[in-house]
Amino acid sequence: MSWFKRYLEYPVIYKILIGFVLGIIIGAIIGEPIAAIKPLGDLFIRLLKMIVAPIILFSLVIGAASISPARLGKVGIKIIVYYLVTSAVAVVIGIAMANVFRPGVGLQLAGEAKEVTVKPPPSMVEVLLNIIPTNPFAALMQGKVLQIIFFAIVLGIAIAYLRESRIERVRAAANTVYQIFDGLAECIYKIVRGVLQYAPIGVFALIGYVVAKYGPGVLGPLAIVVIALYVGLFIHIFLVYGGVLGAFKLSILTFLKGAREAMLTAFVTRSSSGTLPVTMTVADQNFRIGRSVYSFTLPLGATINMDGTAMYQAICTIFIANALGIPLGIDKQFIIVLTAVLASIGTAGVPGAGLIMLAMVLEAVGLPLTDPAVALAYSMIAGIDVILDMGRTMVNVTGDLTGTIIVAKTEGEIDLTSGVWSRSS
Repeated sequence: MSWFKRYLEYPVIYKILIGFVLGIIIGAIIGEPIAAIKPLGDLFIRLLKMIVAPIILFSLVIGAASISPARLGKVGIKIIVYYLVTSAVAVVIGIAMANVFRPGVGLQLAGEAKEVTVKPPPSMVEVLLNIIPTNPFAALMQGKVLQIIFFAIVLGIAIAYLRESRIERVRAAANTVYQIFDGLAECIYKIVRGVLQYAPIGVFALIGYVVAKYGPGVLGPLAIVVIALYVGLFIHIFLVYGGVLGAFKLSILTFLKGAREAMLTAFVTRSSSGTLPVTMTVADQNFRIGRSVYSFTLPLGATINMDGTAMYQAICTIFIANALGIPLGIDKQFIIVLTAVLASIGTAGVPGAGLIMLAMVLEAVGLPLTDPAVALAYSMIAGIDVILDMGRTMVNVTGDLTGTIIVAKTEGEIDLTSGVWSRSS
């Protein structure tokens, strides 16, 4: 079938873009009936979820095992510091946007809303203990990403140490285990390439459904929240990420050109973890980053690096406070910074997870969802969360790639003579 061959050979990014645009047009024209094709989009999400746990396990084991034990510590420290600092900056930008646009001011919510009950957030000790799996296989089955990451890194470090053993038998066994995981990782990457060929259809169905169901009218009085968040997100991309890349003599425009496939996938799927296969492909094929770096930093970033989510929590918290006529002072805004960074670290890289973590931030500043008025304002945010989620997830993934590029450059694990870098020169 020559037409099918031509389809496979056509660049995936353009196919996804075509599907995205057609989805918007068809969704706006047809309206609600387009919900009939939503299962095609759900299938795409399920395919991405299917390979998330395996790709995290295999790629992180290989990533940790590929780096010498001494160097692994340097890479880990660099990327974690980057993730924490950029998340904190994102929250500060979010607070600045909220103070400039003042979302929710004058809304004067009144009346009763259905009470929403949430579980109290776990203590920091519980969060840290829950990272360690009591059963790694159960963690894989249940998709507990943090536990999978912990086990994969520990196993990878063990393999890295044993590969340098002076005992030949141990060294040979470790190399065999390494080769098995390497082969499994390659198998998953092959599956990823197949899933990407289906991506345009899934994107078409997903964006068509969103436009048909929510449409421009969904913004209403919440338009300022959307504008404040997206302005903040673009500032974060060009000012923070652009500044970091510029400090290492890399062009933000070249970066965006190479990252667009992952950014668009994240925007549509609203899942950092689900986009991970695409992000890793972009790091490898477009940016020419060494696998020993990106196979470690990207799965880690998909779980703990949530710049867009942190910014979203800051803006939405201030919106809810303003809507209730409760101004938040500097002390409360400082609490937002701390809590939003911690909450973003614990946010799962799946659609809508940021909305759940928003409850933790609200609780920290004295706005519990058990209060009917708070619950009403929270439900308003929930109504447009899909639109907010698209932008914040795109920035989350963009931040993962930026950090990976910086770490790779400092470690000499990036080829700036090929890929998107060579095409821009």
